[in-house]
Amino acid sequence: MASSKEYLNFILDQLSGMEDISYKIMMGEYILYYKSKIFGGIYDNRLLVKPVKSAVDYIPNAKYELPYEGAKEMLLIDNVDSREYLIDLIEGMYEELPTPKNKKK
Repeated sequence: MASSKEYLNFILDQLSGMEDISYKIMMGEYILYYKSKIFGGIYDNRLLVKPVKSAVDYIPNAKYELPYEGAKEMLLIDNVDSREYLIDLIEGMYEELPTPKNKKK
């Protein structure tokens, strides 16, 4: 099941206090970026983030879920109604996120 544009817009609105949030559509789902680094995505209308140490520490009881079959597990974010919670989580993750690789042309 593909994620809805409405859910994407809701999440983007929750993150509207942050600069440099972007997304890319991929196979009906949305990959989310903060300052050009992938921090997570929207899969089947669920917000999932990379399980970096700071995110695991911030949400110690988080459920791990697969974004799609064959992928690595990610953390399910249940508390999407709190802007402050989401912003603190993502800003805290930034330093641990991998730097994007330059694409060869």
